[in-house]
Amino acid sequence: MTTLDRTCVRLAATPFEPGALLAAFCADRLETGAVVSFTGLMRAERGAATALELDAYPGFTEAAIADTVQAAAERFALQDVLIVHRIGKVSPGEPIVFVAAAAAHRRGAFEGADFLMDYLKSRAPFWKKSHEPDGARWIDPTARDYEDAARWDAPPVEKDA
Repeated sequence: MTTLDRTCVRLAATPFEPGALLAAFCADRLETGAVVSFTGLMRAERGAATALELDAYPGFTEAAIADTVQAAAERFALQDVLIVHRIGKVSPGEPIVFVAAAAAHRRGAFEGADFLMDYLKSRAPFWKKSHEPDGARWIDPTARDYEDAARWDAPPVEKDA
């Protein structure tokens, strides 16, 4: 079992600054060879969306995400992960999610961050509602979101030593 050094999963009810999160995450890393980060922003959908509202069960949602972080750490040899995910109302242009993955090598960091984003987008216990000029509607993951996540369902292929 991989032991992560500084992993954190946080739900944020207020806006956050991805640059500051990344700078803090990268500080004092003497044995890390790669950090990959992703920031997801709320799109206005050309005026069709005025806000996105995200709901979660505090405690339960973080624990579910933490379980997936542990699986990612083992699968991709991650040293650390930081996930910050907004809850509440988010305005267009604001960050919704920030994921950073640290590893000794770039491939693990890239794949780990990608794996975690696919999980957050399609399987994490969040409920999303789009607020639009004509009212609000619940949003489900798209077929593409499910396809992206499904590619991780097969066991990893062992590489020759």
